[in-house]
Amino acid sequence: MMAPSGPLSGLRVVEFAGIGPGPFAGMLLADMGAEVVVIERPAALRTLGAGEAMNRGKRSICLDLKQPEALAAVRALVLGADALIEGYRPGVMERLGLGPADFEAAHPRLVYGRVTGWGQTGPLAQAAGHDINYVALTGALSIATRAGTPPSLPATLLGDIAGGAMFLAFGVVCALLEARRSGRGQVVDAAMVDGVSCLTALIHSLRGGGLWSDDPARNFFLHQSPFYDCFECADGGHLSLGAIEPPFYRELLQRLGLEDEDPARQYRAQDWPRLRERVAARLREKNRDEWAALLEGTDACAAPVLSLAEAAAHPHQRARGNFVEVAPGQWQPAAAPRFSRTPPRAPQVGPAAGAHTRELLAELGLEAGAIERLAGTA
Repeated sequence: MMAPSGPLSGLRVVEFAGIGPGPFAGMLLADMGAEVVVIERPAALRTLGAGEAMNRGKRSICLDLKQPEALAAVRALVLGADALIEGYRPGVMERLGLGPADFEAAHPRLVYGRVTGWGQTGPLAQAAGHDINYVALTGALSIATRAGTPPSLPATLLGDIAGGAMFLAFGVVCALLEARRSGRGQVVDAAMVDGVSCLTALIHSLRGGGLWSDDPARNFFLHQSPFYDCFECADGGHLSLGAIEPPFYRELLQRLGLEDEDPARQYRAQDWPRLRERVAARLREKNRDEWAALLEGTDACAAPVLSLAEAAAHPHQRARGNFVEVAPGQWQPAAAPRFSRTPPRAPQVGPAAGAHTRELLAELGLEAGAIERLAGTA
């Protein structure tokens, strides 16, 4: 077999450490073979463990950016890279003398990736915020609800990761491809509020075609129907149902022993409350795993709601190698997507912050004394 190298082998990226989308975007690039160097701040300035949990496949250097020698080393690292990614508030990198304009003359091909919640411009650009705030402003949070309850969403997945990190990584790769043709880099402004807004394109299309109701009571996606929701089982576990299409709904009714219900009435919202009660009562008759054994792998569109630990042990996940135990009891998700010829790197334990400081400074050609001074500030 060909040794794992990843489709981005040969690409060099400098990542300024942070939390959330920046480290995740760097992880995606590293998984795909890019050489990613993370610039960590001294321990006293790190928050929430910084991005160490997502530093697999990267090298880590720790520098105090208040020191002129450290800034010079960072600049040298960037001048030797294809791309830079950072997630600070607008203006922070410029005040450090590391903004896009500071590299235009010396490194015109540099792709400069920036990820923030509100974006580099606009009236909210300098405001603080977090995942839930950005998702709220896009309208996406309003559809993560059920009648009579406040909206809710899984932590970090929609804003930080899907709307921020994924669009940052995609934007950086797009800009790198364009730079090969034009010889010029550019700034990639990946705002989470922009990315999440883009993610709602399908729903806006459905809404524009009259196929999406803003009334939760008439919208099967919003947890009101008997065929698209999570239901409690006898043991307190939950089973997810997603039988949207009529043939799948018909099979679900048959496998639940509800053949007396007319599948042609699937989308009559006035029937849903009564049918939900029947489905809920039926699913409370068996444990979650008993229902999973009966329904998984069929066209009834059902799957058990698993915990994070259970997901890693599920036969389908194990068959695809979707989770890897990188240390005893420590699991990481595998890289995605898959490639037929250039497989991505396997997950591994990320380096400790600053683990490669001396190594990277030596590669820049610094003298031993300068290396020890800079390494000693970490």
